[in-house]
Parts: sequence; C-alpha cells; structure tokens
Amino acid sequence: MVQRSDAEGVQPTEQSPLLSKPGRDEEQEAYVSIAEVSANSSLNGNGPNGSLVKTRSEDEESQGTGEVERVGLSRVARIISVLLIGIFVAHADGSILLATHPIIASEFNDLGNSSWLITSFALAGAATQTLYGKLSDIYGRKTLVISAYVIFVVGCAIVGMGQTMGQVILGRVISGAGSSGMAGLVSILITDLLPIRDVAAWRAYVNLVATLGRSVGGPLGGWLVDVVGWRWSFFGQVPPIVLAILLVIIYLPGAPAPSASDDSGNNTTGQKSKLARIDFKGSILFALVVLTLLLPIEIGGVKLPWTHPYILSLFALSAVLLFVFIAVEKRQEEPILPLEIFHRRDAVFSFAILGMQSAAQLGLMFSVPLYFQITARTSNTESGAHLVPAVFGNALGGIISGILIKRSGRYKTLIILAVSLSSFSYLLLMLRWHGHTNIWESLYIFPSGFGTGIAQSAVFISLQAVITDPTHLAPAISFMYLSSTLAVTVGLPLSNAVMQTVLRRTLRERLFGLGLGGEEVGKIIASTLSDVDFVDRVTGKIRESIISSYVDGLWWSHGVSFMFSASAFVLAIFIRQRPLEGARG
Repeated sequence: MVQRSDAEGVQPTEQSPLLSKPGRDEEQEAYVSIAEVSANSSLNGNGPNGSLVKTRSEDEESQGTGEVERVGLSRVARIISVLLIGIFVAHADGSILLATHPIIASEFNDLGNSSWLITSFALAGAATQTLYGKLSDIYGRKTLVISAYVIFVVGCAIVGMGQTMGQVILGRVISGAGSSGMAGLVSILITDLLPIRDVAAWRAYVNLVATLGRSVGGPLGGWLVDVVGWRWSFFGQVPPIVLAILLVIIYLPGAPAPSASDDSGNNTTGQKSKLARIDFKGSILFALVVLTLLLPIEIGGVKLPWTHPYILSLFALSAVLLFVFIAVEKRQEEPILPLEIFHRRDAVFSFAILGMQSAAQLGLMFSVPLYFQITARTSNTESGAHLVPAVFGNALGGIISGILIKRSGRYKTLIILAVSLSSFSYLLLMLRWHGHTNIWESLYIFPSGFGTGIAQSAVFISLQAVITDPTHLAPAISFMYLSSTLAVTVGLPLSNAVMQTVLRRTLRERLFGLGLGGEEVGKIIASTLSDVDFVDRVTGKIRESIISSYVDGLWWSHGVSFMFSASAFVLAIFIRQRPLEGARG
C-alpha cells in the first residue's frame, strides 16, 4: 500500500496502481512509479512489496500505516471482492472441463484426444504465466486484469461455438492464456494493496473462493450437459466475466491521466518506450522452454513411448533452450524473469516447497477416488465425495494460517507444520489403507488438505518477505504459480505411471500364480488397465487379485506423494524466518 510522500516532483505512472493514504480528498488515489521512486532519496522502496513510506521516523511511519489501513480497508475489500468473480469462474472452468471432456470429444468422434482439452489449457497457461507479472509492471495491473478477462471470454466463446475438435482445442488454448493471468494478477494486486502481514489472510479468502469454484464446477457442468448441452457450460461463463470486466473498470484503480506537460505529442513516444521495455526474446524463449518440457511429459507413455526419439528430442531441446534463455536474460535490462530472484535461496526453496506440495496433493486427488471405486465399488459421485475432507481442510488451513501470520508475523513454523501434516497424512494412507477402509479412516486425507492450505498462504509470505527489489515481486509471484503448474504437470503423470507399473507387475505375478496362461493373463491385464469397471465382470480369485494389485499400486502412488511432501519438509527446515514488522512501513 502506498502512502503519499512528502517529497515533491515524483511523477506518477500506472506501473503500480496502489491504493494510497487519502489526503484532503479521501477518494483521491495516488500512483507511484517504482522506477522513479528508486531515484528519489526521500522515499524508501525497500519493502518486499514495493511499499513506499515516509522516512522521517519509525513512529511516524507506523502511525501513517495505521491510518492507511483504517481508511482504505473498505476500498480494498471492494476491489478484491470484484476480482473474486474471476477467481471463481476460472477454477469452476477447470472442474467443468474435467466433467465434460469425454462428452465433448465424443461429439466429434475423437474420444482418444479428449485429454488435449485439458492439456492444451494447461500448456497455454504455463507458457504465458510469467508474462502477466512483467507486463502489469509496464502497462498497469488494471489493463492486464481486463486483458486476461477478455482473452478468457474469447476462449470460452470459441469453445462454445466450435464445430470441430481442433476449434474447441484452440478455444481451450486461448482460455488457458487468459486464466493464468486471472489467477496470478489477483495475488500481485493483493500485495500492492495490503501490508505484508495481512496478505496471507486475504489470500485465504481467494483460496476459499477457488475451492468453492472447483467444488461447484463439476456438478454444474454435468447438470448443464444433461439439461441444455455442454456448449452452455462454456457460454454460461461469459456473462459473469463480462460483469467482472465492468466492475474492474469501475472499481479497480487505473493509470492517471497524463499531465498537461505530457500532452505535447509525447504519448506516441511513451508507448514506444513501453514496447521497448518488453523482453520479447526472453518471453518467446521462456514459452518454448516450458512447452518443450511439458509436452513430452504429457504425451510420453500415452501417445508415444518414453524412449521414442521425439520425446527424447523434446527434452534435449528444452535443456538447450533453457541455456539460451539464461544467456539472453543476462543481457536484458528488464528481463521477463529476473535471474536475481534465483540468487536468493529462500525464494528458490519457496518455489520448490509449494510445487512439491501441489504435486503431492494432486497425486492424492487422483488416487483417492480410484481407491474407493476399486475397493468399495462406489459410484463416481460417492468416490468423488471422499475428497471432501481434503478440500475442506485446504480451505480451513488457508484461513487459519492467514489469521496466525497476521497476529504473529511468523511463517516458517507454519510451513514446517504444513509439510509435516501432509507427510503424516500420506504415511497414514500407506499404513492403513489396504482395501477395507471405514468412514473414520477415510478422514486420513484431511491433514493433507489442511497442510496444503497452510502452505499456500505461508509460502507466499515467505517469498514476499525475501524479494527486496519491488520490481522483482510481480515476476516472482508469477513464477510461483508457474512452479506449481510445472510440479502438478510432472507429479500427476509420475503418480499414475508408478501406480500402473506396480499394478501391472503384481497382477501378472498373481495371475501366473493362479495357473493362468500367458495370453489370458495379457488380456486380463489389458482390460484391468483400460476399464475400472472390469473388476465387476470377474469373480473369485481373479477379482481378488485385481483388487489387491490395485491396492499395491495405489500404495506406491501414496508413496510418491509422501516423497514430495517429505522433500518439502527438508527444504522448509532451511527457510529463514524474516521479520515482517515494518515490512510495509
């Protein structure tokens, strides 16, 4: 949050549209350029969020901060409430797609490629994630928020109107490029508007709305498919986002109008200078690095074997492009991803911890419904309901950690607690889930969700506390979201691959032990891996062998989640607790 400086001569820009302390007119808003402030000795921009404070005395600083918080709270709440519409829709969209992608692909007789409706969205989001942070520094948060919303709406409309599978996938690519900005920019804006000790509490509300969106999206998408068709599950997302755009235009602070001295033909020059600040080479290279890394992970073992020359070539190309990207970024005056961020150990640890926690939890979300479908033969709805404790724990953990960080200013202890609880949860699943799980033991996934919810808030504050250069904060937050996406993209295929490998091996051993021939064993294994309901079509020892082999495979899947979470615990021990008092002035 920006306080009005006593210094004169600082020309405001739209780089950081922050709420300021009201002066004579309490509705007036000030915008301060980080770049210009850094050259002004009367202002201090060393806070991790780029907050600007008076430099007269600590007492005066704290007094001013209190006044800003007291006056600006309602405006902050209004702005964040508007942004929560986009958060809800973006996360509902993901679960809607999970519920409808087989139906969409079946309409075009292309069920084998239905996964690309999800993959294309994720790849586009990962490739564009870091762009939003830097572009919002150059063109302003408001401009980029609106741009992300418009891109998302265009993508939804193309999906709804798509007449071929290719057109629908194109729509998902465009939606993914917009969705990445809708999520990341909200967190950046929260750091602009609030003192650091309040950030975790407000981000907890964002996580709560995101969780609600994910929870509502699936059933809503299924209902719309049954009633009016799958296209309306995407057309239906357009009105709330259009409403959000209008509210953003009204309530979100934007760039100030140029002063009279700037109206003498300098606007064109200003726009050219802004374009010159965009690191186009770095942006393109980084997008290619992400795509060449994620694409083989998505198709390896599914479309092509892992040893296929295309897969190996893409991995090799990704490594080469990474080296080229680093070399290019070292020469850029304003790189799209400042490499100095990675010189700070705690920043790297924060990225890794959140990524590992995300990968571990997604592995859990994949394995739990499958476990109950196989062992208890529950319906899709019932097996999905078994995830509720983890989802509830995620929301609760975020809220509680936000309150604790605001009161104590401590985040390292919470990070260690978070990864400990998650590790304990996965260990419980490995020790106790062996095919006959009662209602109380099904609650063992609650600590995992609770721990991940705590980590999402506490790790964000850890990152914010270590980034001392205000111009690096937005790119760092964007990369934090990207690291989570990368970890999820790697973690889920890994969990699935481990589960299927163990399932295949143990089932083969059990079936040969029953005296079955090689050809029959091959057919049973193929049917087991392709159809979860195949277990209902067999009886006796064969059925028991299939269930037992699934349990063995899922045990190792939980082991992958435990490995990720335990690794995060080791890193959390070495995170340094930094004082948050006074970080915002």
